[in-house]
Amino acid sequence: MSSTTNSSNGSIISMTTRPQKLIVLIALFLLCMGAIALSNYGWRQSVLFLIGGLLGVTLYHSSFGFTSAYRKLLVNHDVQGMYAQLVMLAIATILFAPILGSGSIFGQEVRGALAPVGVQGAIGALLFGIGMQLGGACGCGTLYTIGGGSLAMLLTLITFCIGAFGASLTRQLWSTLPASSPISLGQTIGWIPAVLLQLITFLLLVKILQWWSRKKVINSDKLQFNFLNLNHRKSSFIYGPWSLFTGAVALAVLNWLTLIISGQPWRITWGFALWAAQIATWLGWNSTSSPFWNSGAGKQALSQSLLADVSSVMNIGIVLGAVLAAALAGKLVPKFSPSVGAIALTLIGGLIMGYGAFLGYGCNVSAFFGGIASTSLHGWVWIFCALVGTAIGLRLRSLFQLTK
Repeated sequence: MSSTTNSSNGSIISMTTRPQKLIVLIALFLLCMGAIALSNYGWRQSVLFLIGGLLGVTLYHSSFGFTSAYRKLLVNHDVQGMYAQLVMLAIATILFAPILGSGSIFGQEVRGALAPVGVQGAIGALLFGIGMQLGGACGCGTLYTIGGGSLAMLLTLITFCIGAFGASLTRQLWSTLPASSPISLGQTIGWIPAVLLQLITFLLLVKILQWWSRKKVINSDKLQFNFLNLNHRKSSFIYGPWSLFTGAVALAVLNWLTLIISGQPWRITWGFALWAAQIATWLGWNSTSSPFWNSGAGKQALSQSLLADVSSVMNIGIVLGAVLAAALAGKLVPKFSPSVGAIALTLIGGLIMGYGAFLGYGCNVSAFFGGIASTSLHGWVWIFCALVGTAIGLRLRSLFQLTK
């Protein structure tokens, strides 16, 4: 039986999960030193690295999983994760609109996560939905679970990077498929009507989710805005755990800050593709053989240090932030015990997820979260196709008797 003690801030912390102080100090040191080192690339990189750290803390403490939320929605009719995502999207939509409408802030040009609406994006989202269920996590979920000690997720990360890089090499094969130009509701019908339309849509989705949850007897059909923790009596803002809704609010605000500082919403997949491209170049690959990496943003990114890339810096920050959160919670323990079959599906899932993410103009962070917050129509198409892919991925998991 575990005993408890009162912490200095009055919260009750389990003696068996007391903070791992040395690891906390190391994580804080690395975050501080990283921010200082990145100042060589401008103050924005330093701030974005720290925002990445805060994203990692938020994701870990709130266990904010897109993959698990979709799985619970379809398998258990549990809609709490989807409620939290709608709260996140609503707040982000309201925060993004004034900035995107002005086009700049504090002299920094800003642009939303806009992408074409077409067959390529739909196929990419479908593949991503399949891959994230086989791989066991989405893009941000992979990063924060690695920070939390999951060694198995390293396999997902590696194959995610390879899959995204593979998609960049074959991008021209998909370019002839039917697609429209990017469609921003804010730019098309005006920002105030666009925000109102999305907020109404979110409310309608809440009603649909309530109906869906009642198809199975669970306690998920009520919105519960407990901004510490929904399911745990013992919690702390510093040590965790947080509620999903606390995480939703924090993620919306941090994405908004990312938009202000970097000029674009939070994204993850680009960093993964760039990591693989840099490693391939180091191994002797000739980037001039690729139309994507031999021109435009791809060529520019390859010519610079990874530390000059916003996505890469924030991805590293997320891992370190999750390490910090896990150590504060006293739960940072390396874990790796999957079966051979689970490892195989993890590798396959990572490849499919990475390929689909790059093909679909981003993962659940950029295409879904950033896209919808930017009032981009492709974000709505993406989540529909990703949910279809999720259903297929869940079916494949059941065939291989993977239930978690």
